[in-house]
Amino acid sequence: MSAVAARPATAPIAPMLVRQSFAEFIKLIRVPAFSVTSIVLPSMFYAFIGLGQAKEPLFPGAQVTFGQYFLASMALYGVANVMVLGFGISLANERGQKQDLLMKSTPLPAPVYFTAKALSALAVAFISIVVLSLFAAIAGGVHLSASQWLTLFSRAMLCSIPFIGLGFALGYIAGPNSAPAVTNLIYLPTAFASGLFFPLRLLPHFLQNIAPYLPLYRAAQLDRLAVHGRLRGRLHRARAVGLPARPGQEVQLAQNDSIGSVPKQSRCRAMNSSRV
Repeated sequence: MSAVAARPATAPIAPMLVRQSFAEFIKLIRVPAFSVTSIVLPSMFYAFIGLGQAKEPLFPGAQVTFGQYFLASMALYGVANVMVLGFGISLANERGQKQDLLMKSTPLPAPVYFTAKALSALAVAFISIVVLSLFAAIAGGVHLSASQWLTLFSRAMLCSIPFIGLGFALGYIAGPNSAPAVTNLIYLPTAFASGLFFPLRLLPHFLQNIAPYLPLYRAAQLDRLAVHGRLRGRLHRARAVGLPARPGQEVQLAQNDSIGSVPKQSRCRAMNSSRV
């Protein structure tokens, strides 16, 4: 009796979390609609948009190529896509199948259940970045230093954490039938308006004003600094010497697209100086 009474009331949290996280990861990987799209989709967008001009400089005289710049954008898109689209939709489907009620009837603590789901989604997001990076390095010839690779991976994974909450919210707000439409309606316009796929200068003016307030926009800036940490200084020096630019690749526009929004007066002065 004493031996039985000495046993803990519940199992240790750490082993329970590890096993539940592994089970959630296997469950996600076994669903091709989630695993294939979450892992392959960023590489597919990179092939369609960035592969053809991967080795071209981001702007005349830049040491950063478009392939490096677009790699950072797609790395962020990949991890956020796992959290919002794949994770949110799968959570809504589980609610439709009453799996959440089944888990409530088990002794599994709720914090362990939700933490395991978040860790499994982070694991899939990490695999997505690895596949994208290998594709960009092999097919696009993208070369980064070891510190740049480490910074890119760490910042992309760090920026994915806030989107876990968005995925949870959409998974519990939307139903299993409406979840794909709701998540796409929210996430895809946000990704385009944040400049992940196209430069901000190609978007309507009201979207350019909204972009700085979007979470993907700020996260993209942080992620891109991993590959062009000192690009802002080079752009200022290029404008000072009046570096000529090819059509559609003006120096001030490159700054606006790669670093962020630039005051309107600065853009006008840069355009005037480049025309002289």
